[in-house]
Amino acid sequence: MAKSLPSISCDAGTDSINEEDVEPKFKYQRLANDLKNILNTDVISCSAVHLKVNITGLFSCENNHSLNFGKCIKAVSMDPDSKAHIKRFVVGDDKLILYERNLLKKLKPFELYSVEGSVLSICWHGNFIAWASHIGVRVYDLNERCSLGLIKWEVPSQERLENFRCHLRWSNNNTLLIGWVDTIRVCVIRKRNSIEASTGNLPVNIVDPISTFQTTFYVCGLAPLSVKQLVVLGYRKEKCSSFKALRPVLCVIEYKMNNSEEICTDSLTLRGFEEYTVNDYSLGGVTEEKRFYIVAPKDIVVASLIETDDRIEWLVKHSKFEEAMELIAANGGNVTVLSVAKLYINHLLALKKYDDAAKLCLRMLGNDKVLWEEEVFKFVKCQQLRSVSAYLPTSNECKLDPHVYEMVLYEFLKFDVLGFLNIIKEWPSHLYDGLAVINAIHDNFRKQHANQLLESLALLYSHQGDFESALRMYLKLQNKDVFQLIRRYELYDVISKLIIPLIQLDRECSFEILLDKNKIKTEIVVNQLEHNQEYLYWYLDSLLKMDPSNRFQKRLISLYAIFDRNKLLPFLVRSKNYDIQEALVICKQENFYPEVVYLLGRMGGVEAAEALNIIIHSIRDIEMGIEFCKEHDDNDLWNALINEFSKHPEIVTKVLDGIVDYVSPVVVVEKIKMGQNIPNLRPSLIKMLWHYNIQGEVLSSAQQIQLNDYFEIHSEIVTKQRRGHHVSYEQLCSMCQRPVQMIGTRFNCIIRFECGHVYHKPCIQGKLKKNCTECYLWNLTVEK
Repeated sequence: MAKSLPSISCDAGTDSINEEDVEPKFKYQRLANDLKNILNTDVISCSAVHLKVNITGLFSCENNHSLNFGKCIKAVSMDPDSKAHIKRFVVGDDKLILYERNLLKKLKPFELYSVEGSVLSICWHGNFIAWASHIGVRVYDLNERCSLGLIKWEVPSQERLENFRCHLRWSNNNTLLIGWVDTIRVCVIRKRNSIEASTGNLPVNIVDPISTFQTTFYVCGLAPLSVKQLVVLGYRKEKCSSFKALRPVLCVIEYKMNNSEEICTDSLTLRGFEEYTVNDYSLGGVTEEKRFYIVAPKDIVVASLIETDDRIEWLVKHSKFEEAMELIAANGGNVTVLSVAKLYINHLLALKKYDDAAKLCLRMLGNDKVLWEEEVFKFVKCQQLRSVSAYLPTSNECKLDPHVYEMVLYEFLKFDVLGFLNIIKEWPSHLYDGLAVINAIHDNFRKQHANQLLESLALLYSHQGDFESALRMYLKLQNKDVFQLIRRYELYDVISKLIIPLIQLDRECSFEILLDKNKIKTEIVVNQLEHNQEYLYWYLDSLLKMDPSNRFQKRLISLYAIFDRNKLLPFLVRSKNYDIQEALVICKQENFYPEVVYLLGRMGGVEAAEALNIIIHSIRDIEMGIEFCKEHDDNDLWNALINEFSKHPEIVTKVLDGIVDYVSPVVVVEKIKMGQNIPNLRPSLIKMLWHYNIQGEVLSSAQQIQLNDYFEIHSEIVTKQRRGHHVSYEQLCSMCQRPVQMIGTRFNCIIRFECGHVYHKPCIQGKLKKNCTECYLWNLTVEK
């Protein structure tokens, strides 16, 4: 037989399973070479499949036997143990007979069992022989020399069991597979338990059916595939429109307790299948190799479990790429995971599943620069670089050619400006040529996307170090990120020409920078704001709070006069760093009388009189005039105020109330003309006199308290000075320099002064003065 076998055509699916995406279990090959020529003139009537090779001696007749039974023998089985010294075989007709050699090497028959009807098929494995008769299946135990019981078989309607082959197969030492007509039964031979063994004289083993199920076809053969799966060759019950047979099927069935599930079903095209009957097919198999032989009268096909590479090929062909990659990862193969992944990427791109294709690139390409660049160009062809942009490697471990990143940016710029801006924010600037991208923006600038493009330019200019251009872009956008940019890169020298636009964008944020002298000089800011008086006012007003002694504060007089007069007078009062004459001119021009009064009052003299005149005639506020006179306490001002009130009787009482403690009321009263009507004069005079009376009493009381305090203190001092003072033996007379206390002398009479000096009285007799002599001499020395 040739090593390379041509494959046959087989269609996957039956009426119940007719889907192309069901993964096949088998691949098929037809036995060829001389078999084809043999079958042109002959047919196959039976077959046997075994793992071992038997060597037959052509010149020895030791194993040759010839038995004549005189009737048709339908079933023969040889001892499956090829190593046994005793050669045995079983023959079945109406009895089951075992033949084995005796000591004289002659065959001796042993009747094992008298069969109901005749033996239809035999299957021998180990110590167990299974055979089928017209009513069912029995298992014979050679060790115990007894039958283990009858497995009855249901007779099909309008059919006879003997018209169908019974297919027996041992899947292991104690599991028997039975396929007959359209029913499959799985039986296990087990030892009886203690309860079962106690009821009568029964065999040790028992046949226990564990699964029985019906198929949609007639069983032509079966074999084990795995622990719970069977391979079944089936003959379809249905006929085609011409009443000819349909193609046989090879089915993988997973059995459970009294039910089953078809895993896959393949329809097979065999030579002459239209003319065959159910008994024309048979199935042989080598379980260890997972290889099965489908035998028909004119054909033999080998079904083998598909290998890993075959499965991969089928999965890829049916676009099951994920399963193919998992299979390769688990079992290996001649095809690599990466090669399947590339095909998968092509498939996803063809389906326009661009994002899925990009994610697959991220998962499979890792940090391989060459692979990334190869796959990225697939996205270029379908203009879907935007889909893969989020997954492109951007780290130092894997950085693609700058041209790749630039192509992505150009595509975003063309189709998705917002996405272009986001990717500029996300990607490190060293991945691409920033100047090239800037030029591309200018070439493709569109007004409807002006904001996004300007912000992109601002970021790109920042990356290039052209911060002035970046700031101008932000300012055009009115984007407050400009302040963050200034702080991050300390662009305080750059903003000197952009001060007004910055204030227009956000005054508070701008002043946080402009008011810091360490960042930008005040002179520069003032110079830039010369042509915008309102901004200059805002700036200098804020600067005054931070630096009250700044040299530009005098500019605030005119600015306060224009923009906020309420701040002018407090500033004039608080600050001293301005020219009074210049301020006076400005205030007079604007007729700001309270401010003019204050400035004239500061100047004093004639100007103070002018200020009082303004208060009286322009402001017309007598109380203010009185307070002004009190503040300066000048007789000329008081006389001017008193002379003025005589012309206006209605203000006499206000003057009388205000001049107490400053001017004698007599002066005011003398100015009142006889017969002149003064409103509220009487209450005002009573109030004034009462005030003076209280003031006199307070003064008298104060003098009395002061006098009492004087005498009390004087008395205390005198008493204190009359007290005795301690004089020690160590003290010396300040005159004679001898101890002040000496025993048995007249010098023990001593005098002590408050300064602490002590004298013998005889020493200073005739020289005693009001003060200590030593202190007196010392004072003279100091004065000289």
